[in-house]
Amino acid sequence: MLKAATAVICLFAILSAPAVARPFGSFARGADPMTAPIPPGYYTFQKVVYQNDGGQPDERAYFEQLLHNIGAHLQATGGKVEIRVVSFARGVSLFEMAKTDPQLAGLLDTLRAKGVRFLVCRNSLRGMKLRPEDLYKVRPEDVVPSGVAEIARLEGLGFVYEHP
Repeated sequence: MLKAATAVICLFAILSAPAVARPFGSFARGADPMTAPIPPGYYTFQKVVYQNDGGQPDERAYFEQLLHNIGAHLQATGGKVEIRVVSFARGVSLFEMAKTDPQLAGLLDTLRAKGVRFLVCRNSLRGMKLRPEDLYKVRPEDVVPSGVAEIARLEGLGFVYEHP
C-alpha cells in the first residue's frame, strides 16, 4: 500500500511540475516537432565547456562540424549560454588550419564575436613546438596550463561538459 501511495505522489509531482521541466514535445501537442517554435523560457542560462581534441581521419570536416554545432547551440538558447572550447592534442590544429582557411577563420571569428571563448592547452603547444602567435588569433590569455585540467576546473565552476 505504501509503495502504491508513493507512486501516485511521484506521478502527481511529475504531472504538476512547471511546463519548463517537461520535454519539448509536451509544449507542441499536435504541432509538427520540426517546425514548432521553441517556447519562451524553455532554455535557461547554461554554462558549457566543449572539448576539442581533433577528429580523425578528416580533421577539417570535424572542426567545421564542431563550430557549426556551437553556433546551433547559441541559436537554440537565444544566446543564453556561456561557452568555452578547450583545445588540446590534435584539436590545436584547428587554429593552424584557420591561418590559411578563410572559412574556418570566419567561423571562429563569428563565434568569438558572440562571446565563445577558445582556450588552448600549453602542454599541447609545447609538444607541437608552437607558440600562440603561430595560431589563428590565439592570444597569450587564451593559453591554459593543461587542457584536461582546464575542463575539470570549469566543471567544478558549474560548466557542463560536451564532447561532440
